[in-house]
Amino acid sequence: MRLLRSTDLALRVLMRLAVAGGTTPTTRDVAAAMQVPYTHAAKVVAELQHMALLEARRGRGGGLALTDKGRTASVGAVVRAFEGDDDVVDCEGGAAPCPLNSGCRLRGALRRAQEAFFASLDPLTVSDMVAEPTGPLLLGIPRPA
Repeated sequence: MRLLRSTDLALRVLMRLAVAGGTTPTTRDVAAAMQVPYTHAAKVVAELQHMALLEARRGRGGGLALTDKGRTASVGAVVRAFEGDDDVVDCEGGAAPCPLNSGCRLRGALRRAQEAFFASLDPLTVSDMVAEPTGPLLLGIPRPA
């Protein structure tokens, strides 16, 4: 299973904001630090704001700040929200549904594997993800010129 770029970025944004201290980086700052296009970062930030995991304030003195809910958010819940709950494979979709669909055991096995993946992430919080040594490493990422 491979995470969508938006899921990866959402987790990295939350982690970066978890170690921001009293600073409030802007979406442009985060995009530059993560070396992603601003428009992509803005979409992810908007979704995280909609989920009440971060606050975004405009204007002078504005920027992004992690909410209490964001700090304690389950990594599994964030990944589910961005990845969706669809099956790993689309056995019924497309022009030609799988001919094994009525008796296939693979679909169930893949669903269980997907749930095990999410379940392994459920107990982890954003705060857990920035514990030593990750937090200091995040702070040490140089900003591109």
